[in-house]
Amino acid sequence: MKLQFFNKKISDSIKVISTVLITGAIALEIWHIYAVLTHTEIPNSLNPIFAIERFAVVAHFVEGVIAAFYAASKNKTPLEYGIYTFFVGTVGLLELFDKFEKVD
Repeated sequence: MKLQFFNKKISDSIKVISTVLITGAIALEIWHIYAVLTHTEIPNSLNPIFAIERFAVVAHFVEGVIAAFYAASKNKTPLEYGIYTFFVGTVGLLELFDKFEKVD
């Protein structure tokens, strides 16, 4: 799948929104861990939000690992590509595949 299907503005917007949301998800998880450690109650109404953010963080983590392994197989910096893809998501993974497809 190539990035030519995405408009540049849409792709950039997805990157910014994804970075903000994944950072917020990490902050929510830190807040939840802090609340558990200090025995503070969190409203039960937030449980669906915690489930969604955990799913998103795990999905982005898997994408980051895939990007890191793929970059390592192409003799590039795996940590750089992995972290970038973790925050950006699928768009970053598509960029990575597209970039190395053009080189090969």
